[in-house]
Amino acid sequence: MRVRINRGFLLSGLGLALLGICLACVLTTTGVVTYYWFKYSRMIDQHLAGHIDQNTASIYAAPIRIFTGQSISEPEIISSLQLAGYGTSEVPGAPGWYAMRGANLEIHPEAASYFAGKNALRVEFTARSIRTIRALDDGSLPDSAEIEPQLLSHLFDSSREKRRRVRFEDIPKTLQQALLSAEDKRFFEHPGFDVIRILGAAWADVRHDARAQGASTLTMQLSRSFFFSTERTWRRKLAETMVSMELEHRFTKQQIFELYANEIYLGNRGSFGIHGFAEGSLAYFNKDIHDISLGESAFLAGIIRAPNRYASSDRQPERAVEARDRVLKQMVENGYITSQQERDAKRAPLQVVPGGFGNSDAPYFVDMVKDHLLEHFSEAQLLSQSFRIYTTLDPELERAATQAITIGVANIDKQLARRYAVWQKKGQPAVAQVALIALDPHTGEIRAVVGGRDYGRSQLNHVVARRQPGSVFKPFVYAAAFDNAVKGLTPVVTPATTVVDEPTTFEFDDQEYTPNNYGENFHGTVTAREALTYSLNVATVKIAELIGYGRVKDMARQLGLDPGIQATPAVALGAYEMTPLEVAAAYTVFANGGTRAEPMFIDRVVSSEGTTLETGAVKTRLALDPRVAYQVTSILEDVIDHGTGASVRARGFSGPAAGKTGTARDGWFAGYTSNLLCIVWVGFDDNRDLDLSGAVSAAPIWAEFMKRATALPGYHDLEDFEAPEGLTEVEIDPTTQQLATPACPTHRKEVFITGTQPTEFCETHGGSSLSQGSQTSWLSHLFGGDKSKADNGSAPADGSAGSSPGTMTGASKRAAKKAARDGAQEPPAADAEPEKKPNVFQRIFGIFGGSKTDQEQPPKSTP
Repeated sequence: MRVRINRGFLLSGLGLALLGICLACVLTTTGVVTYYWFKYSRMIDQHLAGHIDQNTASIYAAPIRIFTGQSISEPEIISSLQLAGYGTSEVPGAPGWYAMRGANLEIHPEAASYFAGKNALRVEFTARSIRTIRALDDGSLPDSAEIEPQLLSHLFDSSREKRRRVRFEDIPKTLQQALLSAEDKRFFEHPGFDVIRILGAAWADVRHDARAQGASTLTMQLSRSFFFSTERTWRRKLAETMVSMELEHRFTKQQIFELYANEIYLGNRGSFGIHGFAEGSLAYFNKDIHDISLGESAFLAGIIRAPNRYASSDRQPERAVEARDRVLKQMVENGYITSQQERDAKRAPLQVVPGGFGNSDAPYFVDMVKDHLLEHFSEAQLLSQSFRIYTTLDPELERAATQAITIGVANIDKQLARRYAVWQKKGQPAVAQVALIALDPHTGEIRAVVGGRDYGRSQLNHVVARRQPGSVFKPFVYAAAFDNAVKGLTPVVTPATTVVDEPTTFEFDDQEYTPNNYGENFHGTVTAREALTYSLNVATVKIAELIGYGRVKDMARQLGLDPGIQATPAVALGAYEMTPLEVAAAYTVFANGGTRAEPMFIDRVVSSEGTTLETGAVKTRLALDPRVAYQVTSILEDVIDHGTGASVRARGFSGPAAGKTGTARDGWFAGYTSNLLCIVWVGFDDNRDLDLSGAVSAAPIWAEFMKRATALPGYHDLEDFEAPEGLTEVEIDPTTQQLATPACPTHRKEVFITGTQPTEFCETHGGSSLSQGSQTSWLSHLFGGDKSKADNGSAPADGSAGSSPGTMTGASKRAAKKAARDGAQEPPAADAEPEKKPNVFQRIFGIFGGSKTDQEQPPKSTP
């Protein structure tokens, strides 16, 4: 049947009206489509261009140092390079590339790298270690070299969304196939919308009288994530389709896939919204995207449809398994994997890391960096100018810190479990918080920061929170006391100076102050060394009273601590608040031979054009006489070897180290080796009493961290602390503090600033009948030093020790310290020679002077 339209009809009024209406509809439709086409085009220009170029600032760790002979494999270094953005070929804008040539790995930094195109290396491997390192620039064979620092994080805005860019060619094939199977198997075939899928969804919607069936392609999902709400309506679908068509017109399929892979929302982990598979692989598995398995790829693709349901998969592992298995089945149906591969992937464990803690991007440290940057740059600049921020963080040490705190927090929670339960019943729930900061004591470069137990639950960085330091402040009191000898002030206080440790009320400014010892244990007459080694409160306040509280305040300011500290008796016990970061900075004075190193965490800030915008400089200054610093360090070594910090040795850390426990309302431990300083704090946010000493709360965390740190190549070469010129070491009787005689049943070595050492022999054990001049030769033969030279009256502040045999020497001191560390942990009253049995007379003398169990034994629970 033919429909014939009379020509006259078309020219009639009705015909012309219909033609006008049709033309108007066409014009209107064309106008509407054109309007929305250009509207969406502008939206794409505004919203997508930045995501293609990733203009937000990037924060990097410190360069990684590798060593000849280091036990590390090719894949481990390659994985590190990939984390830093290196690929297998030159790519514009990439920091560099690498290539395997037999047993050699060549590393080629480009202009956008930390090394600005220099520092090309060839690394030759044996089976599991580095054989040689060759610098390709000059052919030299260094013992160690630096490679590209790892990317820690891209900066985030107030929405707290995190992304980590990955190129299409760097997305693992299994992850590409998992995504296509789960979301859009015809992605590389359709023009942005899948007609077959839309018709199927429409039929399903009609059949079920609902509009819940999904029909979105990857391109449409990408459109929705940038421009539209998640409301399920056909109007939104139409808009998505138009934007999808324009995206398909403007970009290649690979570019669209890459955009999707970097933008897709994968749930909230901790306090951050996770976007993109590169960030998701770290957030869920703490792995680089190149290292995830088939099962892990299937999981990431499987959580897209309901990301927040699967974000808790660490606590509900059955959800993780469900998402993984669903996608594995789809991959088999689409022919990407075999049934055997599916079964193998299902049998492999799916280990999702906790959401608020343990990720490798050092969130508390990144917050510190961001806060610093916002003081110098606007947020708009940081989010749009492609700045590269190179920092001082060591990722390996950061992981060691995280592991140590995980162990320590579990131990603390176990000890506080009953109190937690009581507080919960009272409606006052709380959990102990923790902080750890580690830095290089010689440069002040911060190497690791953990500011709390769970960043997801609390972003408060306790490393910069002010709390009472308690007994970790005491070394500053003794530094002030020993410094009297340097400044020519009286009284001269040495490590052998004695005070009486007994209940005492101090009067100051018409007020009374009555401190107590930890455990209410008092020890009678004690030396300054013993008072600090066993953290005796009353004895420490007496030392402060002896020299004047003003001297303690002056010393605190001299070392760079809060100028608000006041000259009161309570200052000796750390009553004035400071942050763990401030404590760390002050302790660099002891660890660095009297020189204070200002903490720093920014290496440099570089613009996208390669211009250096900010440079971090090492800042040091001499804050304390090196001899005084060494005296304090020598006592803090005793703290760890047999004092209140002996739990460090009990937990298996055996390297040379010095440290101090602290117990106020919180628990502290401050300690250092020759190349690393670490402060640990444990306490409650509401300042309630922890009721655990620093020895059992903070010191175990410090020990666990140091065990892991010293196993790393850059930190395992520990050295004993070297004594500076101007110190004299002599043998003294521990009861009289006078020069020891052969009749003294016990004796020990003590370190004095030259000119302050004792000159009288022990009167209790025959010293009064000895002539110093005539006895010098056999005393030197017995004790190893010429006391006539050691005991001269040289001025204590001249800094010269001469060549006297009694002067501190490196080799003998290292041997003595090693022997002390290898010996028994129980503190003897004095250093009696273990290989000789005491004779009858020595036993008699020992009754009066050889046993000080009440005085030297630490309390049951040490502070």
